[in-house]
Amino acid sequence: MAKPRKNKQPQADGLTREGLVIKNTGSWYDVLTNPADDADGLSSARETIPCKVKGNFRLKGIRTTNPVAVGDRVTLLVNPDGSAYITAITPRRNYIIRRASNLSKEASILAANLDGAMLVVSLKHPTTSTNFIDRFLATAEAYRVEATLVINKTDLLDSPEDRELLEAVAYLYRSIGYRVIEVSSKTGEGLDKVRDALRDHTTLVSGNSGVGKSTLINALIPGLDLKTAAISDVHDQGIHTTTFSEMFPLPFGGWIIDTPGVRGFGTIEMAANEVSHYFPEIFKESAGCRFGDCTHTHEPGCAVLRAIGENRIAQSRYNSYLSILNDSEEGKYRAPQ
Repeated sequence: MAKPRKNKQPQADGLTREGLVIKNTGSWYDVLTNPADDADGLSSARETIPCKVKGNFRLKGIRTTNPVAVGDRVTLLVNPDGSAYITAITPRRNYIIRRASNLSKEASILAANLDGAMLVVSLKHPTTSTNFIDRFLATAEAYRVEATLVINKTDLLDSPEDRELLEAVAYLYRSIGYRVIEVSSKTGEGLDKVRDALRDHTTLVSGNSGVGKSTLINALIPGLDLKTAAISDVHDQGIHTTTFSEMFPLPFGGWIIDTPGVRGFGTIEMAANEVSHYFPEIFKESAGCRFGDCTHTHEPGCAVLRAIGENRIAQSRYNSYLSILNDSEEGKYRAPQ
């Protein structure tokens, strides 16, 4: 005997929309819809819709603290009651990821679908470490995102020693092949070069706390008025003023993705035998190593160690390589079994 069918209450169908995630506030995402991309082909006003992510969507093999990232192209369902949920993510072209503070969730995606990444640093008040710079650049290399280094606060570098340091750091990274722009958000020095680098592109902007990232973005987008804060005189560190990632249109074309300032940059998903691939000058020299599986730490006939001894690879870069290699070998960021 057939079981009686349960009566289901009819539900009104929601409207399917396509859009771009422009802000992540933790549990909510702001999605900018584009009429040209509407799935139903209907013309509607371009608008920003606050959305949540369906609970089961979070469990589909995603090991990050944020399954949806700023820059994602998504499909959302807008219900008749006005609530909206993200139901699908268009495959990403690329993304930038960093280790999250909550190691059980492994990582957080800073932004997706990028044309480039811009790291803002300073050499004084506060001083950005080369290890931080190198970890960011290696991550960009790993995810095939072109990186630009912006040295901000050049107006503070007024002594001969300061200017010598600036020249040395700029020369180091330019010699490797990175674009380096020297900037003062205060005086306007270098802003035209930053605009040229950003024009008509979608670019993630990151930096350690206190380097003047928000001040730089305010100079690029008049009227935006992002919150800024003074540097601690005691610890010479910045205060986090950007809480969540957010995407802003640039008046000269393109988008900029502002990300929270960080004090450390953990790398993940780097196998020990791949770390050297993300240091262009080390990878280039490794072609001359005697052994194909050379770790460039102790092996005889290592071309990388020879290049370091001949000052063709900077010691600071090699130290950063060893730091990331140590992370990989210890398995600190290995996915949970």
